[in-house]
Amino acid sequence: MRLVRLAALASALSLAQPDAHARSPYAGEEGREIKALSAQRIDDLRAGRGMGYALAAELNGYPGPMHVLELADALGLDARQRSRVSTLVAEMRAEARAAGEALIASEARLDRLFADRKASPPALRALVQEAAAREAAVREAHLRYHLETAALLRPEQRERYQVLRGYATGAAGSGPRHGEHHGHRGPAH
Repeated sequence: MRLVRLAALASALSLAQPDAHARSPYAGEEGREIKALSAQRIDDLRAGRGMGYALAAELNGYPGPMHVLELADALGLDARQRSRVSTLVAEMRAEARAAGEALIASEARLDRLFADRKASPPALRALVQEAAAREAAVREAHLRYHLETAALLRPEQRERYQVLRGYATGAAGSGPRHGEHHGHRGPAH
């Protein structure tokens, strides 16, 4: 009986201890240039891609300029709208790329702080706050251009956009409408 208890205890202890051969989900990432950023994320930041930063706008009825431009014919954009949305796309890309490069630089400095074994609470705090502010700038840029794009569209174009993007059905009055969430009114047109 004592042997059975010892065997059970040994088995329980071996289960409680991590396997020496268990792989971390981060294994293989130690060779990244900037540990916190994948190559794909760096490419996306450098290209000014949205990466989901503007989902709060997109999924609540504030169309993105890139998608509006892609759907220009289906939305019935007039020449003025097409021209302005094209300008917004170019401005958004330029701003998002610059903000993305700044974020990459901050993350590189943070990575270097640890790689050089120079991390301290004050240095860490400063670099984390810098990186967070730069990431916020990337997100704010994407969100702001959704606001500007929505302001250019007529209500029926915003509703059509929702249908075309699959966020609403084609029935009149169905799905979310721009500006009608939480008691807010839409942008002035």
